[in-house]
Amino acid sequence: MRIVVAHNRYREAQPSGENTIVDVEIAQLTAAGVEVLPFIRSSDEIPSMSKAAKALLPISPIWAPRAQQDLSRLLTEHRPDVLHLHNPYPLISPWVVRTAHRHGVPVVQTVHNYRQVCSSGIYFRDGVICQDCKGRALGVPAIRHRCYRDSAAQSALMATTLAVHRGTWRSVDRFIALTSAIADHLRDYGIPDDRIVVKPNAVPDPGRPAPLGDGFLYMARLSPEKGVDLLLDAWRRHPVGTLGTLRIAGDGELRALVEAAAAERPDVVYLGQLDRAGVRAAVEASAVVIAASMWHDVLPTVIIEALASGRPVLGTALGGIPYLLGADAPHEPAGTGPAEVASAVAGDGGPAMPAGIDLGEAGWVVAPEPAALANALPVARAGASGLTQAARARYERTFHPDVVTKQLIDIYAGMVHAVKP
Repeated sequence: MRIVVAHNRYREAQPSGENTIVDVEIAQLTAAGVEVLPFIRSSDEIPSMSKAAKALLPISPIWAPRAQQDLSRLLTEHRPDVLHLHNPYPLISPWVVRTAHRHGVPVVQTVHNYRQVCSSGIYFRDGVICQDCKGRALGVPAIRHRCYRDSAAQSALMATTLAVHRGTWRSVDRFIALTSAIADHLRDYGIPDDRIVVKPNAVPDPGRPAPLGDGFLYMARLSPEKGVDLLLDAWRRHPVGTLGTLRIAGDGELRALVEAAAAERPDVVYLGQLDRAGVRAAVEASAVVIAASMWHDVLPTVIIEALASGRPVLGTALGGIPYLLGADAPHEPAGTGPAEVASAVAGDGGPAMPAGIDLGEAGWVVAPEPAALANALPVARAGASGLTQAARARYERTFHPDVVTKQLIDIYAGMVHAVKP
């Protein structure tokens, strides 16, 4: 089987889970015997482009003529079975869907965000969830609020691109929704069920989990939508030292807020930006990983990394987080139901599980509010040991590379069969 993987890499200065996932997926497919033909462009190429190429940049999200020429040559020479598209912006353009179809090649797209509708891709603006552009022929609110790169001109271009390519997206042969929440988003966009497959990402197996550590780990971009300020607000509602250590890893615009919290309280430790070895050490040192997203986060890779290491997760009930934790259809593994966990928190005869905490197969989800998260922190700390095996089991069953790569190859095979009976 021969697959073209098309992806516009985000700038290396902007850490991107999507870049990492594409790299890992290519490696996993290659290891499984699939011939992968990468069709990769990078936004880091833009500063070194010729003046003529830069002059065409404003239309690249809509058409990207150079990319279409290069892709046509690749398709003609190698005659692949499927084109698998990830991010097309700004140097590839959704037009590659039309180019592939012109060559008789079916297209699969993994949907990593909400950019069929939202110019910023995240349904989040000015600190709150925003879906003002849903259902509009043209995303005028995105232009008015400068949602794309804080530029009215670039926001107008992106909103126009989304309007022009509405038909292009609806012609994609198969959409890979990373979670059930993305599947719902695609249905709302008008994609029929028979063209949507839910397939999450995978992360490499770190091996047998280390013994449970103590305290909590938050590991994400330090930006408003990722909720580090929400977490710090919730953490301050508990006396110093009563919850163990809160480790925070990452970088971003709210770094100063995190550094101030670490200076203020000895139970908050800022780890900075970590490499792979540092990530693993931080996960192993902790008992619970926190995903405090304030937006409809699609698929936080940190959650899968936590489950792979046998660490349960405390997350907000937004986007794909409930799906990742098996909380969209709650489970209560033996010894970790509300009564057992509440007992562990308060001792025999303690109060019932606080209202507003949903227990899933591999963690807990709460509303994205400081009081709700503050109430859940001691519950998660007390119940962590009871969910470690369930967390690892969910990873092995749902997010292990062997499982996920087989799913992906089956999707490709279905496309090949449909086109070449």
